[in-house]
Amino acid sequence: MSDERCDLICIDAPRAEAIREKLPAEEVAQEAADRARSLSDPTRLTLAGALREGEELCVCDLSWIAGRSQNLVSHHMRTLRSLGMVRSRRDGKMVMYSLTDEGRSLLGAVLGEAPRAKPAGATK
Repeated sequence: MSDERCDLICIDAPRAEAIREKLPAEEVAQEAADRARSLSDPTRLTLAGALREGEELCVCDLSWIAGRSQNLVSHHMRTLRSLGMVRSRRDGKMVMYSLTDEGRSLLGAVLGEAPRAKPAGATK
């Protein structure tokens, strides 16, 4: 006998089907898994944490904070941006990054924290 398996096959079909219908489609689940994986890298997790604390930072600041090269930070920020975890905006010759609401929520979940209030003036 295994503790992970039922010894008797008895499906509550109506209940199981109702639950199945509420689950995300496979494509949506894959996208969510990709976003979750984006914070599995310690450098990206550190960068996301820095953005949460600093609200909006350029690559130069992020590089200094994380103790990583600007090229590496830029690479990680592209990954986070492509998955909707951060947004960027150009300010003259600098590119400024900030967490999206989704990025902020996922970061809190990964760190096992209760949801934090959005900073004053923050959008999306």
